[in-house]
Amino acid sequence: MELLEDKMRVWLESAKFVKPASGVYVLYNRNKEPIYIGETDNLEETFTKYVDTNFEGNECKQKTQSYQRVFLENPKELQTKLIEDFKNETGKMPSCNSEIQLETH
Repeated sequence: MELLEDKMRVWLESAKFVKPASGVYVLYNRNKEPIYIGETDNLEETFTKYVDTNFEGNECKQKTQSYQRVFLENPKELQTKLIEDFKNETGKMPSCNSEIQLETH
C-alpha cells in the first residue's frame, strides 16, 4: 500500500541524500506496509538523525526497509490527511504512529 506518488526507495541507500526541505514521509516495513507517517521542516536533518542513530532505540521504526517522501511547504496538513485516510481504509493507525504523536508533533 503506497501512500505517496513518490517511488519507493530503499531506506539506507538513499536516505542520506535527501534535500534540506520541508515535507512528508512514509516509512515502510519489509512487507511494504506503512508503519509511520511523519512530517518535518527539514527532511535532510530528520533522515540524517534517523540514519546516524538507527531511530534512537525506537524498535518500531527500526523495522523500516523503505520509504517515500514528498517535498511541500505545509507538511502537517498532508500528514494529517494521510493518517486519516489510512485509518479510514484500514481501521487502525500505522503501527509507529499513535494519537498522542499526532497531537504533539
